[in-house]
Amino acid sequence: MGKYEKLLQKILTGTSDNNIKFSELCQLLKKLGFDERIRGDHYIFTKDNVEEIINIQPLGTKAKAYQVRQVRNLIVKYGLGDSDVS
Repeated sequence: MGKYEKLLQKILTGTSDNNIKFSELCQLLKKLGFDERIRGDHYIFTKDNVEEIINIQPLGTKAKAYQVRQVRNLIVKYGLGDSDVS
């Protein structure tokens, strides 16, 4: 199991939302096929066939817990990550 598969599992279990590194969350979203746009501290991710726009900001070096939950909800809702991460 690779680095991003482990991170995906960590996010999907929901046990450590406060301990996800912001940079790793951004890399995971890119691996899942999201396009990244940066405006100041706001990292905006979009993807074809996904209605929602993901807008995340760092909290130091960590991702904000509620934003990790939003990402998890999108992964589950759209079935992302099954074959997207390798």
